[in-house]
Amino acid sequence: MSVKDRFDLKGKVAIVTGGGKGIGLKMAEGLAEAGAHIVLCSRKVQTCQKAAGDLARLGVKTLARGCDVKSAKEIQAVVDETIRTFGRLDILVNNSGTNWGATPEEYPLEGWQKVMDTNINGLFLFSQIAGRAMIRQKSGSIINITSVMGIVGTEAEVADAIAYSASKGAVITFTKDLAAKWAKYKIRVNAIAPGWFPTDMSQWVLDHHRDRLLAHIPMKRYGEGEELKGAAVFLASEASTYVTGIILPVDGGYLTI
Repeated sequence: MSVKDRFDLKGKVAIVTGGGKGIGLKMAEGLAEAGAHIVLCSRKVQTCQKAAGDLARLGVKTLARGCDVKSAKEIQAVVDETIRTFGRLDILVNNSGTNWGATPEEYPLEGWQKVMDTNINGLFLFSQIAGRAMIRQKSGSIINITSVMGIVGTEAEVADAIAYSASKGAVITFTKDLAAKWAKYKIRVNAIAPGWFPTDMSQWVLDHHRDRLLAHIPMKRYGEGEELKGAAVFLASEASTYVTGIILPVDGGYLTI
């Protein structure tokens, strides 16, 4: 198999949670450009519908469905429809996430639970339900989206978001452990750890702490959504058949300092 063939995703089927906008949409676009059929889901189904229409112009089949990742019933419906429509499920990108800002000493339990319910409980539920389908077909690739904030601490002056950081750290350990447990089913489980990318969630921090953040990034710039495409395609494709349990930073060198 040639290198080009190894990156080819033609005939593969991918679900991308929170794929209607931001980095989720960019990763979905990368998978579609490599030939994968795409299922986009999030609570904002209209956003997913528009994005699915745009991706269909790349010559792949798409679906857009509403889904709250905190609901096992809604996740099951998305996975069932994916199987009915395409006959298989090869790739899951667990991208949905949320945040809540407050100092650790004043952090409300409500905020903590909201972040954990989406960022780790939702990721667990989607992995479990999609994983059952992958176990039956004895193949699959799960790509979890963590963050550099799950690996190193962040000063309060930059981001007071301890639940977000804790949840993303949990994603890292979850990824490694699930990779070890599901390798026997030929399911690979990896994670991408983006650095500082402009998104709805991060834009305020990037705008207000630009000099401080860029001083810590060797490349001296923020990431662009396009720069996550290659990482997603690599981990989804035959190019990474002997890769599982890794955390791949895409951070401009942020973690090297």
